[in-house]
Amino acid sequence: MPDPSRPLLRLLPGRDRRVKAGHPWAFSNEIAMTPAARALPAGSLVRLEGDDGWRHGTFQFNPHSLIAARRLDRDPEAAVEEPGWMQARLAEALALRERLYPGQSHYRMVHAEADGLPGLVIDRYGDALALQANTAGMDRLTPQILAALTALLAPRLVVARNDAAVRGLEGLAEAVHPLLGEGGAAHAEEGGLRFRVDLLGGQKTGWFFDQRENRARVAALASGASVLDAFCHTGGFGLRCAASGAARVVLLDRSEHALAVAGESAVENGLADRVQPRRGEALEALERMAAAGERHDIVIADPPAFAKARKDQPAALRGYARLARLAAALVAPGGFLFIASCSHHVAPGEFAEAAIHGVGRARREGRILFQGGAGPDHPVHPLLPESAYLKAMLFQLT
Repeated sequence: MPDPSRPLLRLLPGRDRRVKAGHPWAFSNEIAMTPAARALPAGSLVRLEGDDGWRHGTFQFNPHSLIAARRLDRDPEAAVEEPGWMQARLAEALALRERLYPGQSHYRMVHAEADGLPGLVIDRYGDALALQANTAGMDRLTPQILAALTALLAPRLVVARNDAAVRGLEGLAEAVHPLLGEGGAAHAEEGGLRFRVDLLGGQKTGWFFDQRENRARVAALASGASVLDAFCHTGGFGLRCAASGAARVVLLDRSEHALAVAGESAVENGLADRVQPRRGEALEALERMAAAGERHDIVIADPPAFAKARKDQPAALRGYARLARLAAALVAPGGFLFIASCSHHVAPGEFAEAAIHGVGRARREGRILFQGGAGPDHPVHPLLPESAYLKAMLFQLT
């Protein structure tokens, strides 16, 4: 029997093709937005059906969002509110990561729709967790999420990193605070190194697990090399290169705090003698360094997103071309350039064209050794290719 407490919403006639094909979202212009539907609290659980009676499952509904309904379960009667449902869904995500990274406990544990938990991101740092609820539905389910995490992992610390701008589209306020435990100190373990992480004050969820495989790929080239890590944040790429035998690593970032954290990690891992922090606006610093004739065997350019919204896309592409030009000019003959973009609103092909154009403007020739994105702990829902936000390219330049 249908649960009478779970409202029934219907898709408009002829507007069910995407959802029937398995797409996890229904947009507001695809749903019959009756007065009763518009009055539902943001994040409510609803049953969604087509106008033909096709039962699409249990969705989280927000009448104030363009993405009005996000699927949680194909069963319209799924007991989402019960502790067992959330614990089972999180256990599935955890089992995948344990298979991908056996014996490890540092990874992205939940990556939203691809893990059947739309809008939810959880990063694991051993016994500490950073949780980001980016939708009204996941915000409402946070108590169930916390209870399930406690049952599965008994964490020392869980921090809500609910400071993503996307929460504003859901009518949610931004906030960062512990949900369990005190403070925000944690460590990320990667490549045999320990990196200091501030879950309360660092960027996003504290550490960029998405670049794990790319850091390993670049570090494998670093023996004996001079390395420039631009937009280094807390030094993930540069310190991995130092640990792989780089002769010298320059860490460039505008944040004094990030450079200080990187320096502490360098000391902890016995790498400080080969690591040089350099504070400055990266693009301006790259221009000055190129003009001064500075060259490095490996140059890494991994900036924050240049396109915060779709309207920023043209300027972002010009920015990536400029970054590629400046970074390529600093690469010694035969050396390597790694460049990345985390802008959701820039497609992989567009980013590649901009990077290649920039390398050409630097009058450099070479070859592409790698073109890809995030690691497998950041899976992509097959019908949401736009969620594959990270783009990365590795060049060797002559």
